[in-house]
Amino acid sequence: MIYIIDHQDSFTWNVVHQFSIFDEVYCSNYFEINQKKLEKSDTIVLSPGPGAPKDYPLTSKIYKKYKGKKKIIGICLGYQQILFNEKGKIIQQKNIFHGYQSKIKVTKESKLFKKNKSFNVGRYHSLKLYEPYNSDNVKITMRCTKSNVAMAIEDIKNNVYGFQFHPESFLTKNGNTIIKKILSS
Repeated sequence: MIYIIDHQDSFTWNVVHQFSIFDEVYCSNYFEINQKKLEKSDTIVLSPGPGAPKDYPLTSKIYKKYKGKKKIIGICLGYQQILFNEKGKIIQQKNIFHGYQSKIKVTKESKLFKKNKSFNVGRYHSLKLYEPYNSDNVKITMRCTKSNVAMAIEDIKNNVYGFQFHPESFLTKNGNTIIKKILSS
């Protein structure tokens, strides 16, 4: 079962729809976590949402508790939440990308996706990872071809993955393939 934590975002039900293609999904509001269902789940998805990672201390606790024990996938705010908990600094971008399509490229750090493969993705964010960012386990695996902004991460050791872009967006051409690859890894 996949447990999706809804950070009160309008995209969350699109995320639920996408993930339900692959497995049973349970979604709850950030303020109403069902501990029994969370414990039963194989995968936890941290949804997009407004604000910054520091605004969601409960998500940080859940991430720290289950990191390395369950597969964790973060989308947009969820991606930032993972990086925030891994000592990354999340900052305001110069340009805001809401409903914007960007071309991204897979880096040599990716263990799941073919190096140098590029594709179009849907972006809806005003925050980004401040770089340089160094981690033993968390690797930046996709970047925007125009701005070089980090767009995806993988922590193979702890089974943690994240996307600054929205794989469920119609602007992301191969979102289902991306999610399927991670869920089957």
